[in-house]
Amino acid sequence: MLQGSEKVGYGVLKGPEDLLYDAHSKLIYTGCEDGWIKRVTLNDSPADSLVHNWINTGGRPLGIAFANSDPDADLITMIVADAYKGLLKISGNSTVLLTDEAEGQKFKLTDGVDVADDGMIYFTDASYKYYLREYILDIFEGKPNGRLLSFDPVTKETKVLVSDLYFANGVVLSPDQTHLVYCETSMRRCRKFYIEGKNAGRVEKFIETLPGLPDNIRYDGEGHYLIALATEFSTYWDLAYRYPFIRKVSGMVVRYLGMPPMGKSSSGVFIVDLDGKPIAHYYDPEMSLVSSAIKIGDHLYCGSVHHRGILHLDVNQHPARAII
Repeated sequence: MLQGSEKVGYGVLKGPEDLLYDAHSKLIYTGCEDGWIKRVTLNDSPADSLVHNWINTGGRPLGIAFANSDPDADLITMIVADAYKGLLKISGNSTVLLTDEAEGQKFKLTDGVDVADDGMIYFTDASYKYYLREYILDIFEGKPNGRLLSFDPVTKETKVLVSDLYFANGVVLSPDQTHLVYCETSMRRCRKFYIEGKNAGRVEKFIETLPGLPDNIRYDGEGHYLIALATEFSTYWDLAYRYPFIRKVSGMVVRYLGMPPMGKSSSGVFIVDLDGKPIAHYYDPEMSLVSSAIKIGDHLYCGSVHHRGILHLDVNQHPARAII
């Protein structure tokens, strides 16, 4: 996957975790580790793309979603899942906190977000126990500290839809708006939650035993979901999942010595159809911590919670590995 790829905003975009494309203005929006949500103007050459600061949340913006379809890019309203601030609404130069708790429990890692056509906001709190800087401890603990939630912008009600999730991460609405698909990173799976019809409130399997740990999920507008895989499910992770003692020792090492350097981990993008059937897999043994992916025309763009720059790949020249 790295072969033939180019970097957009290398050195300027630090940890561009989630990516959002505005087809009218032809801008990519992304939240970075310095608190800035940045606009990227794409040019024919990715290296010549321009990066502009837009809004600084004062926290760490992760998931981002448009809350309207205003054709004027300067009047865009955006909903932001900020890891430290909570659920935010940005309109013009104004940033407003929508919610930072549910059922008396404060969010500690507001993560993924999407907005329905009727304005309802769906988002995740990856962990009510650990902050973003401690996220790996949540995974090592192996307990369901995450939640899937909704926020009604009319009534201002924050509701817990599903609790006891294992690091609830990315969330996306289905094209027909009848259900959500959300990722549970620690369990290597995505599940479906119905928001409409006779199955409303029901949770179903969508895809299990992914080849890596899922982060964000996006719909590509062409009948597919793009699931970013932060790391492969390696021998280490297999053993850690099987034996709690390994997770416990790993957690102690992180607590007292800090996070180890981010090495190679066969990170990439897993593509499935609307029923969760695997279609293709983009990955590279040299990659690590891909956190999001979007497709614009014949080009795939990948963000990373840790690395600098957005990865750009021409999918016609470098097709994915098909899954049979």
